Amino acid sequence: QVQLVESGGGLVQPGGSLRLSCAASGSMHGINIMGWYRQVPGKQRELVATESSSDTTVYSDSVKGRATVSRDFAKNTVNLQMNSLKPEDTGVYFCNFWSPQGSYWGQGTQVTVSS
Repeated sequence: QVQLVESGGGLVQPGGSLRLSCAASGSMHGINIMGWYRQVPGKQRELVATESSSDTTVYSDSVKGRATVSRDFAKNTVNLQMNSLKPEDTGVYFCNFWSPQGSYWGQGTQVTVSS
């Protein structure tokens, strides 16, 4: 059974930084893309950042220049470094591993940016 576990969330002051980590266990094949999504109450889950097996990265406009996604396909881990955090970065962050055969999600970690 595949399990993704996120860590690193919490309360951060505006302007601060945090690093989210996601580690996967279980049998997965053909993972092409690893990344992070964010969800706030009443809204759909939205992409934050992803990195593909060909090293292509995609960032949402809201985090571009402030976030760095890094993945290790061999270790099945993906991290998200976020700097200059803003209150609008608040939400539950989910990691995602995607392959043509399926998509896997973590349980989410809360990030709150507030003074």
